[in-house]
Amino acid sequence: MRTDLTLQQLRVVVAVEEAGSFTSAAQRLLVAQSSLSRTVAEVERRLGTPLFERTTRRLEPTPAGREVVAAARRAVEAVDAEMRHVEGYLAGRTGRVRIATLPSLAAILLPGVVSAFRAQHPQVEVTIEDALSDEVLERVRGGVADLAVTVVSQAPDPLADLDVTPVARDRFCCVVPPGHRFARRDRLAWRELAGEPFIAFDRTTSIRQHVDACLAAADVAPRQVVAARNIAAVAGLVAADLGVSVVPGLVLPLMGFAGVHRVVLDEPAAHRTTAVVHAAARPLSPVAAAFVAALTDPARARPALPDQAGWLDP
Repeated sequence: MRTDLTLQQLRVVVAVEEAGSFTSAAQRLLVAQSSLSRTVAEVERRLGTPLFERTTRRLEPTPAGREVVAAARRAVEAVDAEMRHVEGYLAGRTGRVRIATLPSLAAILLPGVVSAFRAQHPQVEVTIEDALSDEVLERVRGGVADLAVTVVSQAPDPLADLDVTPVARDRFCCVVPPGHRFARRDRLAWRELAGEPFIAFDRTTSIRQHVDACLAAADVAPRQVVAARNIAAVAGLVAADLGVSVVPGLVLPLMGFAGVHRVVLDEPAAHRTTAVVHAAARPLSPVAAAFVAALTDPARARPALPDQAGWLDP
């Protein structure tokens, strides 16, 4: 037989057992003693057994009462623990933030932000999933990620269904092997890349989309030698003197191992914009909203970015 008892009835049973009397339990729960007595009587009626017997000094649980009290205490403690979690979630203290992002942003832009966020929200779990630009946006649209930190200035698909807030910008630079004639230059015009042996990024990458657009705008056609998808592979190919390449400022630190030189591209200067993105029709959880604030609030201290990159004030 199934017996449904309310959470309040379970609390009363536990309180009576802990207090040892209806009077003390009523004072603890701030209810009238008569009301508390009726509650215990109703529980006993539903269970079909007495829960307490009165001795000369206090109420003592019957054998059945001890079992009921133990079960009631476990149930109350479990509900209270879950409600504390919910309260923390609503207050932005607990929960989980799932962030989709590009590999270079996961490695360079986000670590300092995540570190500062975790210091303020130690009970929040942060998950970072790196992927290509198209995959990043699809994870946000499909609800797999709460938000994305990604490049949007050359996004190939419409973003009307997404809430987009720019947060950072970095400048494109040419990377060359140490012995290259460009290595002694501080600045370089896009037109000077014409006919130059060129290491391109794969067409699936956001960097390739940006660089192709910049080269087309400058009416420049470098002589492509090879294309690679991985940043480290491009750096290694450049270091091997197979050609030059073009990368944004936030990627430059990832190429340091190869010993390549960077030369700022000018005439015209070209930048890309990084934004925090989430589905416009899907409300952010409190902890996700707190992470967005950590990225976008100019009043908050944000970690320093590498040379040729900087934060934006939205």
